[in-house]
Amino acid sequence: MQLENSPESTTPNAPSSAMVPKRPLIMRLGKRIQPWVNGIVANSSKIGNHPFYKPRDFPWITQLEAQWTEIKKEADAALQDLNTVPPLATISPDHRRIAPAGKWRAFFLYGYGYRVDGNCQICPLTTELVKDIPGLNSAFFSILAPHTHLPTHTGVTKAIITCHLGLTVPKETGKCQIRVVDQHVGWQEGKALVFDDVFQHEVRNDTDEIRVVLLIQFRRPVGILGKLIGGLFLWGVKHSRFVQEGRRGLKEWGA
Repeated sequence: MQLENSPESTTPNAPSSAMVPKRPLIMRLGKRIQPWVNGIVANSSKIGNHPFYKPRDFPWITQLEAQWTEIKKEADAALQDLNTVPPLATISPDHRRIAPAGKWRAFFLYGYGYRVDGNCQICPLTTELVKDIPGLNSAFFSILAPHTHLPTHTGVTKAIITCHLGLTVPKETGKCQIRVVDQHVGWQEGKALVFDDVFQHEVRNDTDEIRVVLLIQFRRPVGILGKLIGGLFLWGVKHSRFVQEGRRGLKEWGA
């Protein structure tokens, strides 16, 4: 995996809210009702409301872990030249408040239900494994460059849960970790880490090595009310500027 110096990678690393476009009215309204939606979803959750969850609570994770070496092979092939993989801060302006320039990159297979056909063709086994995950929202290889810090932030909605499958993990595991609330956890190759990203969290890679995980977002198991309210909110997010600009950014990057 290569990451050469480029105009983007030599830009000062600090994320900046000043680079994020002003939210349109519909997104500002969504932000205001977000706590109300999250409260309903949390109360309706069939798995409780915790920062971390046990991978064994989600049967499909067993198959991912069993196939992790094959997934890693596809990831290694797809990510040979990281300069061809878009930084999140480039394709999604809303990520600029947390993503250092050129340091956090994403190779998307699915994003908020939208399939990226070209990338799926490059990674057929991984695509086959993730496409039938119950409530799949997004799936992509998340690449964190050496000496990268993603500052404290929160996710969009409790309607989705996040899973990281470790693929390439720095040897100094104590220097490459995620903190969710007050728990610091490192990744392990071939093992899944499941958490609720609406809780405050931050990520650090203070090593000289790259970190790669298969990041999956999927619908939280909830009751009827949580499914209705959470589903409507997710529909709004999927059709918002937040997601649509990301889709356009991916197409422009590919072109």
